[in-house]
Amino acid sequence: MLTILFALVGAVLIAVLAAAVFLHGREEKVVPHIDERTPFEVVARDETSVTVATTIEFRNEGTQSAMIVDAICHPQLPFEQYDGMNVRGKIEREGVPREDDYFEALVIEHQQSAKLVAKITLSARKNLSLAEAAAHMVDFPVEILYREVGRNPMRWSMVRIFLPAEELTKLVGVRLVED
Repeated sequence: MLTILFALVGAVLIAVLAAAVFLHGREEKVVPHIDERTPFEVVARDETSVTVATTIEFRNEGTQSAMIVDAICHPQLPFEQYDGMNVRGKIEREGVPREDDYFEALVIEHQQSAKLVAKITLSARKNLSLAEAAAHMVDFPVEILYREVGRNPMRWSMVRIFLPAEELTKLVGVRLVED
C-alpha cells in the first residue's frame, strides 16, 4: 500500500514538474518600439488648433497571443507649466480611426506587430491664435498607457514619448520665442 502511495505521489510530482517546464516561457510580451516611432505630422488644423500624430509599433515578442484591451494617450501639459494651450490625446489602431475616442481592442499574435497612432490636439486658449500660442510653447511628455492580457493576468504598462516645442513650432510654421 505504501509503495502505491509513493508511486502516486511521484507521478503527480513528475506531472507538475513537466507542466511547469512545458509552460515556462509560454507567454505574451508586448513591446512598444517608441525609438522607431514616426515623426509627428499634422493631421488636422484650423485657426485655433492643430492635431499632430505619431505611429508606434507594438510588437508581441512573446510565444503566445496577446491582446491590447485598452490604450490611453495622456499628454502631460498642466496649465501651471503653460496655460496658452489646451492639450488632449487619443490613441487608435492604424487604419481604424474612431470618432468616439473608444479604443478598439486588438489581438497581436506572437512575433507579430500592430501599429497604434497617438493623436494630440492642441487648442489655443486665452484668445490667442494658434501661431501665438505655439510660439510660446514648451516641451512636454506624452504617456501611452496600455492594458494587455494573454496567459498572464491583465496588467497596465506605460511608455513615454516627448513632443518638443521646437518640433511643434516647425509643424505649425512659426518660430519658437525665447521667454
